[in-house]
Amino acid sequence: MPEIPRVDPRAVAPGKSDPWRRIHRTLRHGARPPGHPGRCAPRAGLDALCGSLDAPGVTPDQALKEVSQGSLRPVYLVMGDERWYVDRVVSAIREAVAKGGIAGFNEDKFMAGEATVEAVLGAAKMLPMMAPRRFVLARGLERWEKKSDDGDEAAAPAKKGVSKQLPPLDALAEYAKTPASTAVLVLVASKLHAQRKLVTLAKKSDFLVACEQLPRRSLPGFIKTVAKEKGNAISGDVAEHLAEIAGPELGYVVDALERLSLFVGEKQPITEEAVAEIVIRVRQSTTWELLDAIGQRHLDKALATLADVYDPSDRGLKLLGLVAWSVRGLVKFDAALALGVSPQEAAQRAGVPPFKAGEMAQTVRRLPPGTLPRWLRLLAETDLALKGSKRPPQAILETMLLDMCAN
Repeated sequence: MPEIPRVDPRAVAPGKSDPWRRIHRTLRHGARPPGHPGRCAPRAGLDALCGSLDAPGVTPDQALKEVSQGSLRPVYLVMGDERWYVDRVVSAIREAVAKGGIAGFNEDKFMAGEATVEAVLGAAKMLPMMAPRRFVLARGLERWEKKSDDGDEAAAPAKKGVSKQLPPLDALAEYAKTPASTAVLVLVASKLHAQRKLVTLAKKSDFLVACEQLPRRSLPGFIKTVAKEKGNAISGDVAEHLAEIAGPELGYVVDALERLSLFVGEKQPITEEAVAEIVIRVRQSTTWELLDAIGQRHLDKALATLADVYDPSDRGLKLLGLVAWSVRGLVKFDAALALGVSPQEAAQRAGVPPFKAGEMAQTVRRLPPGTLPRWLRLLAETDLALKGSKRPPQAILETMLLDMCAN
């Protein structure tokens, strides 16, 4: 997906920050840091979609392919925030190690902070029983990062004759230099400092598996690929729609696709109607009708639509996501028109069907200057309120509609 254009491309001087771009980012990803991965252009295929293209080490799909071919490394550092990737990689390694042995017999699992690094390394050095290898898993390595910092400070000049104990992460790095051939040690962390000895060694020796979150622009492609693997076609518009309401966590996206595939049946396309039935009660066409009612200041119609589609199980967050996606479409459409392109071309740049060009042009013309930036601000405030306020969610959404309909 291309970067969201600004409301007016000429309104921000060079070198100045754009406040609406930050609001767009908040609505799209939640409260994610500006440096969140997702700046690289998407490539075809599921392998290219697994992990950041700029990330060093092995992608999750490459690791899974190696494991399926029986090629196991003695140490893996599985690192990243995307839990779906992490769980797939760890599960595949565990199953591969267990082949030819008794399930669970040569297996140890630890949580950093609850177990010592000595216990982890002791399990890795232990000989397997009636199997070629042991499987040793240590999760939550980031819990040992503070201890490693303290250990680095304490390591500076020690008294002569007094032995120094390595910090946990450095001890793991030392083991990884000459690991036991009779064990597979899997180390899991959400994030570690890039200059850690363990991380630099993992990059250099290719045992780092980078499980980063998928860039938002690549999520529709991921959805289409997974749907195809399940035997179901899905159009670009429906994939974009599903990405907006089910993303960015891949676990939820894949679960939604599994339910949609079962709902529509074998070799049947996944449609917007199916998404509305299984994932969320509101169709994208209903969202455009809601925005049209707001643009015409028809508060009664807007409130009636909200009452009809509001789902208390998700506090209205999916509905808000759809409205935010539609408003961003209007922002991109308006910005494209400001550059002098035709309504049809503007609709294409906004990522909406061409047949919506006429309606969108009418909606944009009806809006007083400054309305779209104000709507974006209200959507961002509503997102925060739904996630943190004690007010009833439906009342929060009703207040948003009142404010959006106000002159």
